Amino acid sequence: MARRVEKLIIGQRLKVLRTSLGLTQAQMAAELGISASYITLIESDQRPASAKLLVRLAEVYDLNITELAPSSNAQLATDFAAALKDPVLEAPNLTRAEMEAVLQASPRIAAAFVRLHDRYLEHLLRPQADFNPMTDRDKVEAFAETSRPVEAVRLWFYARNNHVAGLDLAAEDLAEELALHRNEPHVALSERLASHGIHVRILPAHVMGQELRRFDPHKKELRLSELLGQPSRRFQIAVLLARLEHEGLISELVQEAALTDPAAVSLMRVSLANYFGAALLMPYGRFLAACESARYDVELLGHRFGTSFEQTAHRMSTLQRPGARGIPFFFVRVDKAGNISKRFSAGRFPFSRFGGTCPRWNIHSAFELPDQVQTQLIRMPEGASYFSIARTVTRAGGMHGTPAQRLAIGLGCDIAYAPRLIYAEGIDLERTRPVDVGLNCYLCELGDCASRAHAPINRRLMVNERARSLAIFRFEEE
Repeated sequence: MARRVEKLIIGQRLKVLRTSLGLTQAQMAAELGISASYITLIESDQRPASAKLLVRLAEVYDLNITELAPSSNAQLATDFAAALKDPVLEAPNLTRAEMEAVLQASPRIAAAFVRLHDRYLEHLLRPQADFNPMTDRDKVEAFAETSRPVEAVRLWFYARNNHVAGLDLAAEDLAEELALHRNEPHVALSERLASHGIHVRILPAHVMGQELRRFDPHKKELRLSELLGQPSRRFQIAVLLARLEHEGLISELVQEAALTDPAAVSLMRVSLANYFGAALLMPYGRFLAACESARYDVELLGHRFGTSFEQTAHRMSTLQRPGARGIPFFFVRVDKAGNISKRFSAGRFPFSRFGGTCPRWNIHSAFELPDQVQTQLIRMPEGASYFSIARTVTRAGGMHGTPAQRLAIGLGCDIAYAPRLIYAEGIDLERTRPVDVGLNCYLCELGDCASRAHAPINRRLMVNERARSLAIFRFEEE
């Protein structure tokens, strides 16, 4: 099936932005370095905006590019399209234009519909899961995803473009106070912990058992396993400092989130402490400046800040401070089976709410070339293109008989930002054809795909007894 090429029609959004700034078309054109007639054509939807113009708008007016791009709430668009594909609705022939019309005109109604569909799934699947969790693995997985506390926490971070301003500022202040840019970080962090009467003990693996870290408040000890590398040891100390010195701020953020599930509340507290820990090791201002000067070289930055590849890549996805924004990255962590254990986005990249990721995405082939960064241009079903890198990482815990788990990290951004990345050097972004990928097989309608594992849930399966093609599953198209 042919993919629609994304046209950046942003007339109404651009006009609202211009009028809110009190600018005439001529004034805005002068500030952007383009002609006033071009502004007129864009606002009247007679011309699409180029990717370069979107980047220029983001730079001049301190915007996230997603605030102007079509389908700016990409996650809502993805969830809405997925819900409408449920066969129970008997709406197999809805076009993308019809769905986009609803999203543009009534996004709150679309969001309400998604929530209603979630409740429907919960009531439908709970009896199946309670009676026999193995009855239908895929349906139970979908049910678990909608009910799992992790989803509530993910949505909270997604709504904030993966940036928590209060924690970032507090971490930056502490990093400056400890002079982490001059002192040896592990020593400085340990001394700060000692000021609270707490000391760090590195214990043998057989003593720690399955635990990598444990804080004993009675003995005033932070116990760390010898299996943790130095970046992880520093990180765990930083996380404990978050709980010791900024528990009030963390509690305020948790209260504002209004989570009702006790597990979600606990996960939220852990996530916020982890956020602070990373922000302390990689203070916002210094880290952003280093990212720009190193052109977002993850490995080089890891050496500079004493952090792991995963920690560094994850931190890059949080750089969305107003007035000092980095590239709005998406970040994902996947295991060999395709299960997503981490996903964050500072931009508009859509994630499926159930299932794994598309096998055509090179985050999976990263396992074939361990520890090597791979690059890829990908295009999503709505037409948006992204520049993506992928590399495997090895988790703590490896020893004879129990090898360490290997995971793949994916990091990417809208293709408009690709020229700022060192990984895009030597790649002709204008001529390189992106690889078409879907969210997952259930929701993807790409035809003739040799990697497909299931037919789309809203399409009728076609079986040809006389022929065999590369695509195992074929289906009726619109």
